[in-house]
Amino acid sequence: MNLNLMKLEIVELLNKHKKITTVADKLGLKQPTVTYHLKNLEQQLGEKLFESRMDKMILTESGKAFLHYAIKINALAAEAERVVKEFSQAGRGTLKIGASYVPATYILPKILGLFGEQHPGITISLSVKPSPVIKEMLASHEIDLGILSTESFYLPDLHTQALCEDELVLVFAPTHDFAGFSNLNSAMIASASFILHDKESSTRHLTDKWFEREGKESKPHILLDSLEAIKQSLMSGQHVSFISRLAVEDEVARGRLLMRAIPDYNFERHIYYSYNRDRHYSPLIGLFIDQLRTIRI
Repeated sequence: MNLNLMKLEIVELLNKHKKITTVADKLGLKQPTVTYHLKNLEQQLGEKLFESRMDKMILTESGKAFLHYAIKINALAAEAERVVKEFSQAGRGTLKIGASYVPATYILPKILGLFGEQHPGITISLSVKPSPVIKEMLASHEIDLGILSTESFYLPDLHTQALCEDELVLVFAPTHDFAGFSNLNSAMIASASFILHDKESSTRHLTDKWFEREGKESKPHILLDSLEAIKQSLMSGQHVSFISRLAVEDEVARGRLLMRAIPDYNFERHIYYSYNRDRHYSPLIGLFIDQLRTIRI
């Protein structure tokens, strides 16, 4: 079977863009060439991978199964190319990093600045996603290195090391009724009107776990998927939220927000770096991890 990378890339791009003309433009090919490669692949497999619905190319069930492997093989091929180029381009190359929101916003900017000064020939490509998505991207070889805020976890394919603690705290405005209390009990917090994070975030997961353990239900007033939007909303209303201490230190220092310890909080959340054990441990990864280890929180 002639299962070349071009055919696999066509499958991945066609699933993303739904139109053969768009895929042809992306690959710099003519539309009949893309159609030929797709039909040839389907003939080799003996299965229809796409079907046309309302001028869009939609994956069949067989196509969905095949896409999983196409993405994985494409990612491995791209990774192999990057790794080999590192040997021929001393001091140059591209490092693909995935990070969850807290480290991407409050830790990496300084690290990236220092790394860029010391290694100007290296290009960093950064994707910001929720922690569960970063784990998936590492497993599928879509990124070289992950930096994520989460509870302790173990995945056999990933090497993981903690960098620093990422504690959650209760956050609210200086005008909130809680401002007059130095210590808050669980009942007081549980009765407050909450701004909750997106369900995919590790912060939301720990918030839900805290309420479940206390045997109470949260009173969500607003659901937001942006930490900056959550902080702005807290400043202007009588709401509270559980937020990373790292994410609010600046606002607390300037008196725009207040934070208190969460009673009965015994969850261990850290910022980790992680990479796939199957990936060649290249000099680029080593250089960046060395830079990460210099952080002081």
